[in-house]
Order: sequence, then structure tokens, then C-alpha cells
Amino acid sequence: MQEIRVELTKHPKQKPQDETKLGFGTIFTDHMFLMNYDAGQGWHDPRIVPYGPLELEPAAMCLHYGQSVFEGMKAYRTGDRRILLFRPDKNMARLNVSNERLCIPLIDEKFAVKAIEKLVSIEKDWIPSTPGTSLYLRPFIIGVDPRIGVHPASHLLFIIICSPVGAYYPEGLNPVKIYVEKNYVRAVKGGMGFTKTAGNYAASLKAQDEAEKQKYTQVLWLDGVERKYIEEVGTMNVFFVIGDEIVTPSLQGSILSGITRMSTIEILKAWGLKVSERRISIEEIAQASKEGRLKEAFGTGTAAVISPIGQLKWGDDIMEINNGKIGAISQKLYDSLTGIQWGKIKDTMGWTVEVK
Repeated sequence: MQEIRVELTKHPKQKPQDETKLGFGTIFTDHMFLMNYDAGQGWHDPRIVPYGPLELEPAAMCLHYGQSVFEGMKAYRTGDRRILLFRPDKNMARLNVSNERLCIPLIDEKFAVKAIEKLVSIEKDWIPSTPGTSLYLRPFIIGVDPRIGVHPASHLLFIIICSPVGAYYPEGLNPVKIYVEKNYVRAVKGGMGFTKTAGNYAASLKAQDEAEKQKYTQVLWLDGVERKYIEEVGTMNVFFVIGDEIVTPSLQGSILSGITRMSTIEILKAWGLKVSERRISIEEIAQASKEGRLKEAFGTGTAAVISPIGQLKWGDDIMEINNGKIGAISQKLYDSLTGIQWGKIKDTMGWTVEVK
């Protein structure tokens, strides 16, 4: 395993004084991880250096052709001052799934986890301790060949940056309002919907902008072929509690395989609840709402963990869910997941990794 070279900053930044006003993704720590890939040499020169601008040529391929992938994960500070990561191996495995689809050379997943641990250890004083806060970690890879022409990059950069964060949505754990998109599509099977790549998020911006203009927090995407089957929310996988069944869309090749989604399903099954991964249409949701069988809806993701959904707008149909309040299952899931992540309850699943 390669040795990670460390160059500490000589000009440390001032850390946030008020952890209740961190926001999300606007403050960055003192250091970042870098590693180069060059054809014929492979991944090499892993290093942790002071955070700062990257030197890229204007012709860098990532700026023109979008050959880039990323992940999102967090480091948590427990009440007894330990530092925990949540299933980092799954994030690095998913990063390689994205890499394979975008013709990016695979990374050594175990080495990448070690690099994350070392960076987090160096930045440990940046990890906030106020309830609901964490250190967000953004590993990403970009193609940097200075060349105009569409082909896989021969030179790439693997980068990890860190940001102390609060709640992703301003609503916090209060239910969000979601706009069901009817005109635009995010992805189709055979495309890149199952990857975490920049272009997927660029494709969502137009619909997100229109949703925000109508005072909705996020967009719920329907499938790109029939425009009827539910896929995911812009930044989350989605679950519905219909009667005694908890339903989430099955992974059809156009939906991101969320780490929090996976964990949620495992927890629900451990509780003995009925969980179904299947195709579910927006018509089925609307009908369940009319009949009073739609008890809860919530999104899952690293950024928000569990985000209750209080309202869905599908055309002229506005569905109020659980009177706009968080449901019992959503609350229990949030308490269980965050309890594991922040070390408040015993991790019987073996999901957390302590950073020394």
C-alpha cells in the first residue's frame, strides 16, 4: 500500500465559532487529499496538502466532456469525542461502480478508505460536536488531459475535500414539500442514472429551479420512458408507507444505489417490517393518498439522513401526507441511523469505523 505524503498548512484558517450556523457545503477545512493517475503509471503520489485552488488547463477534459464522478459521506463526533465514519467501504465500492461506467481507472477501495481516515484524523479539530452537525467528505475524480476531443482521459486527479456542515435542508427534520416532475427526465436505463456523476445533477437543475419557484424543496423524478413510475428525489432515494407495506423503487439501472437506502432497508427488515423494492407508479401513490392508505413518505441520503415528506404536488393534485408531520417510522429510522452514526446507540450492524 502506498505511503501518503503529508504537507501541513502554515496558515490555518479560523474555525467556525457558531456551529448552529454552519449551513451546508460553504466552509472548507485546511487540507485536501490528492492523487494522480497517469496512463502507464497508474494511481500514484498520494498526498495530503493545504486546501487551495487546483491548477488546470483551460482544455482540461473534465471541463468540456464531464468525465467526473464523486461521492458524499460524513465523519461524526460522538458524545465521548470519538470520530466515526459510516460504511465508508460502501461509498468507495460505489465510486468504483461510477468509475467503471465512465471509463475512469478503478481505485484501490481499501487504500481510499485509509486515505479518508488519515485526512479526517488530520482535520479532526474541524469536526463539529453540536447535535445534527458533522464533517461532510467529498471524494471526487476528474479527467485533466489538456485536450479537445471526446475520449477517456489518460490523466486524472482523485481529490477529497472536507466541509463542516449542519442540516442539508433548511427544514431540518420537519417534512419537506416535493414537486413531482412531469416535463423533464433525469435518466433512463442504459444511461448513467445509477452513477454519481456531475452530468446527472446538471440535468436536474432546470426542474429544481422551477420547483423552487413554486416553493417546493425538491423534485421527485419519474421514469424517463413511460413518465409514470417513481424513481428518486434529486438528492435522495424515496420510500412510501402504504398500509402495512414500506415501498421503495427497485434499482432498475437509472436510480442511484444509496448507502442510506441500503441501510434503511436492512434496519426495516431487522425490525420485522414488510419492505418491498418494486416499481411503483405515481398513480398508485395518488390513489393510496385518496383512500387514506398513504401513511408516510420520506427520503434517504447521506446529506439529510432521513427527510420526511409532508406534501407531494403532481400536476393539480396536491397530496398532504400525515398532516404534514413526521411519521413514526421516519422518526424511528432517523433516531436509529443517527444514533449509530453519532455513537449514541450500540452499532450492532458493524457499520461504523472509528478514526484514530
